[in-house]
Amino acid sequence: MLQVQNAVVQYGEITALHGVSFEVKQGEIVTLLGANGAGKTTTLRTLSGLHRVSSGAILFEGNDITNVPPYKFVSLGISHVPEGRRIFPVMTVEENLEMGAFGRKDSYGDDLERIYSMFPILKDRRKQHGGNLSGGEQQMLAIGRALMSQPRLLLLDEPSMGLAPMIIDQIFRIIGEIRASGTTVFVVEQNASQALRLADRGYVMENGHIVFSDDADKLLVDPRVRAVYLGESVS
Repeated sequence: MLQVQNAVVQYGEITALHGVSFEVKQGEIVTLLGANGAGKTTTLRTLSGLHRVSSGAILFEGNDITNVPPYKFVSLGISHVPEGRRIFPVMTVEENLEMGAFGRKDSYGDDLERIYSMFPILKDRRKQHGGNLSGGEQQMLAIGRALMSQPRLLLLDEPSMGLAPMIIDQIFRIIGEIRASGTTVFVVEQNASQALRLADRGYVMENGHIVFSDDADKLLVDPRVRAVYLGESVS
């Protein structure tokens, strides 16, 4: 579904991504792991057109989208849930969700009800301003808003950041349900254990390079991942 081919991204004289290549197959959950500053968020912003590659290519469903402007990505079938949620705080929950359907020319009532069934607390809060929600509720709202555009590929940037363990479990369970409903998911995470238990495959990024990749269950027991990202000592 998605192919990134030798992507180089630069900020002025600083190179943030160094010839990055990876792929996401239809129906998968793929995770990108790495420490702060590794280039994970830059990768997601590049995938949604917010950063341009200096060289390399990005293909979505076989079509070259390297130079597609960012405002067209939702119509292509790609939705991005950014780090920090970025909901509209002075709009109600329902208005935030309706913004996710902006540009659709069909009725979206069924999708709205599907989001409410996925996140019942949002239905209870639907008339409240987004800024009054808890962090976990705002994350649910950000994911729900992205799903309102009916994406075929969902990009998630640090969905567990700053959340309580119980809420993290709920968010990751919902991500699994999203994939089961037919949406492919590419998730950037620092919570390596949760991400790898959910994902089919994973890539590990350091200093703007993909340093290794494998099936998620193999990465979960890989000594390098266990030592660096799971905080375990490996003899």
